[in-house]
Amino acid sequence: MSRTLEDTKQISVERFSVISSKSFEDVVSAIDTSIGHPDLKLFRRDITAAKSQAELEEIVHRAVGPSDLMEFTRFDLGEILRKEQGNGAPRSVRMVAGNPLIMKQMVRRVPDAGSYAPVTFLIDERPDGVHLSYDRMASFLAPYGDTEALAVARDLDSKVETLLQRAAGA
Repeated sequence: MSRTLEDTKQISVERFSVISSKSFEDVVSAIDTSIGHPDLKLFRRDITAAKSQAELEEIVHRAVGPSDLMEFTRFDLGEILRKEQGNGAPRSVRMVAGNPLIMKQMVRRVPDAGSYAPVTFLIDERPDGVHLSYDRMASFLAPYGDTEALAVARDLDSKVETLLQRAAGA
């Protein structure tokens, strides 16, 4: 006989935001030069073929950029807005980025961390400038009470926030 358990956690999310006076293109370009952009099909193939932890780590280190992060995917939300509003619609891009080795450190301690990693950040145009926003991983993991996973999450938050601040020109 199988059992089903239900559990609900209340999670309060901290959002980090910085506003840039730089152009949208310049902000996105600054992020693009700081994160890795591996061919994900080849990346997955190489990860699967890795024979050891050391080999896997080398594959990841080659894939990440100077920020220690790599892009997994991006969603051009502005493209969808332009279909309705025309070329004057504000630009908006959601990027999903991370580092599989960092994710592994968190998931080992808190399996639910896999729901939040890799992380998402949003770059969007508004009347007061280009907003760069990120929901802090530490805020997602705090309710789980694991100090080691929380320390890794805080380090990840620092990497992402530094990336966004530099891209914004702050």
